[in-house]
Amino acid sequence: MKTTILKNKTLKTIKYTLFISVLAILLQACGSVPIIGRKQLLLVPDQEVLTLSLQQYQDFIHNAPVEKNTSHARQVEQVGRRIATAVETFYRNNGYESELKNFSWEFNLVKSKDVNAFCMPGGKIVVYEGLLPITRDETGLAIVLGHEIAHAVAKHANERISQQMALQYGGQIAGGLLGNNAAAQQIGGLVFGVGSQLGVMLPYSRKHEYEADELGLIFMAMAGYDPRAAVDFWTRMSQAAGGNATLEVMSTHPSDQNRIAKINEHMPEALKYYQGAGVQNKTEQKIKTSVKPKSRTSDEWSF
Repeated sequence: MKTTILKNKTLKTIKYTLFISVLAILLQACGSVPIIGRKQLLLVPDQEVLTLSLQQYQDFIHNAPVEKNTSHARQVEQVGRRIATAVETFYRNNGYESELKNFSWEFNLVKSKDVNAFCMPGGKIVVYEGLLPITRDETGLAIVLGHEIAHAVAKHANERISQQMALQYGGQIAGGLLGNNAAAQQIGGLVFGVGSQLGVMLPYSRKHEYEADELGLIFMAMAGYDPRAAVDFWTRMSQAAGGNATLEVMSTHPSDQNRIAKINEHMPEALKYYQGAGVQNKTEQKIKTSVKPKSRTSDEWSF
C-alpha cells in the first residue's frame, strides 16, 4: 500500500515537474503581435525561419514568370516600398528597431491570371497579375501589400510552425526539441513547400487572416493610403468569386461578408493613422490591364 502511494506521489511529481518545464519554455517562447498586442507562441528563432523559407522563395522566383521593368511591376515595387518604409519608421519611433534586422523587403509581380498574393518571412512578397483588375489603382494595391506585409511583421509563419511543433511533439519540447533544426525543417517544409511553379504557402488560419487585415489597414494608412477603400476592394473580390463563395466554416479564409464587417469595425482606428500620415493620394493613376479576373471561390484566395 505504502509502495503504491509512493509511486503515485513520484508520478505526480514527475508530471508536475514536466508541466512546469514545458510552461517555462513556452513562456520564454512567447512573443506579441505589434500594435494589436496578442500573445503568440514563437518556438523557432527568427533567423531559422528565414533560412527555412529563403531557399524555397529563391527557387520559386527562379522558375516563376516574374515581370521586370514594366509599369505594373514598378507600381507593385513602389507601393510595397512606401508601406514598408512607413512601417519601419513606426518601428524606429516606438522602440522596435531591433526587429528591423529580420526584414529584407522584396516585391515581385508574377505573370499569371490567378487572383493571388503571398508573403514569405522577412518580407518576400509576390503579387499575381490576376489581382490587378481588382486592385485597379495604387490604393487597391496598398490593401493587398499592407495585408502581406502584416503577415511578415506579425510573424505568422513562425507562429504557424511553432503551433505545429507543439501539437506534433507536445511534451518533447521540454526534452530539448526547442531549437531542434530537424523538427523545424520537417514542419517548415510543409508550411513553405511550393508544390508547383506557381504554388504558394499553405493558407493561414482565419485568425491570422483577420489580424493581417487589421494590421494591413493600419500599415497602408501609415503610408498615406486611404483605408476606407478596403471595403470596395473586398466587395470587388466577392464579385470576382462569381457568387460561388463557400461557407466560411469550410475555408481557412474569412468569408467576404465577415471580412468586410471586421474591416468596418477596425476602420476608426486605422483612420487615426491615416490622418496622422498627412498624405492624401488625390492623383493616383489607375492600372490599365487587359487581364480579366479569373472566377474563383472564396477559399482559393491565398492572401
